[in-house]
Amino acid sequence: MRRLIAGLALLACSLASAGPLRVVSLAPSLTEIMLELQAGDLLVGVLDGGERPPALRALPSVGRYGQLDMERLLSLRPDLLLLWPGSVPPAQRDQLKRLGIPAFSAEPHSIEQLIGQIEEIAEHVGHADQGRRYARALRARLKTLRQQYRRDRPLQVFYQVWDRPLYTLGGQQVISDALAVCGARNVFADLNPAAPQVSVESVIARDPDIILAADAQQLASWKAWPTLRAVAQDGLLVVPDNGIERPSGQMIEATARLCELLAARAPVSRSR
Repeated sequence: MRRLIAGLALLACSLASAGPLRVVSLAPSLTEIMLELQAGDLLVGVLDGGERPPALRALPSVGRYGQLDMERLLSLRPDLLLLWPGSVPPAQRDQLKRLGIPAFSAEPHSIEQLIGQIEEIAEHVGHADQGRRYARALRARLKTLRQQYRRDRPLQVFYQVWDRPLYTLGGQQVISDALAVCGARNVFADLNPAAPQVSVESVIARDPDIILAADAQQLASWKAWPTLRAVAQDGLLVVPDNGIERPSGQMIEATARLCELLAARAPVSRSR
C-alpha cells in the first residue's frame, strides 16, 4: 500500500506542471469559497460533507469528512490542496505533508480572518482581482452589520450544537465572532475547545438571554426550567440559516439573518 501511494505521489508531481491548476478541496466550506470566487472550474475533486452544490455533482469524491481516500486523492494529480484541519485525521495530514503536495490550510477564528483567507485562496488559484473585489464587498457588509446591531449590553447567548450530550461552541470559533457582530456574546466564550461539552447546570448558572439550536426539538427540553431567562422571555430560537456554520463568504449573509432574528426578539437599544 505504501509503495502504491508513493508511486502515485511521484506520478502526481511529474504530471502536475502542465495545464491549468488542479485543485482538490478537503472541506465543503472551502469548496464553497472556490465557487464564490468563480474558480469552480479548477476543482478536480472534493471531500464530501453534506449536500453538494449542483454545479459540482459530477466531480470526483476523495472521501467524506474525516475519512480521506488517499489513493483516490493522489490519482487526481492535485497541484493544490485546500485543507480544513478538522476535516482530515492528523495521521493523514502528516502523510500529505510528507508527500509534498502544496496545501493551503484555513481555520479562521473571526469573520475578518475568514475574509482574509478568502483573499489568500484567491491569490493561490489565480483569481486575485476577484478575491480583492469580493473581500471589499464582504468587509463593507460586515461593517454595516456591526454598526446596525451594536448594543451597550450584549445579549447573552448559549449556542447549542447538540443536546445529548450537551455541546456548545468555544470562544475561538468563528460563530462566536458572528454573535458579536449581532451585538451578542457567547456565554461560553471563555472556553478554548472548538466544541466543549457542558452541563445543564453550567448553562443555568450563566442564565443566557437567548438559547440557539438547529431545530425546535433540541430546544424543547429547556422548558423544564421556566425560571431560566431564555425560557421566561421566550428566547428559545432556531438558527435561521445553517450557513452560519460554514465559514465561507455566504456566512456574512447568514450572520445578517441571525442578527435580524435576535433583534426581532430583543430589539437593539444603545445610548446615543
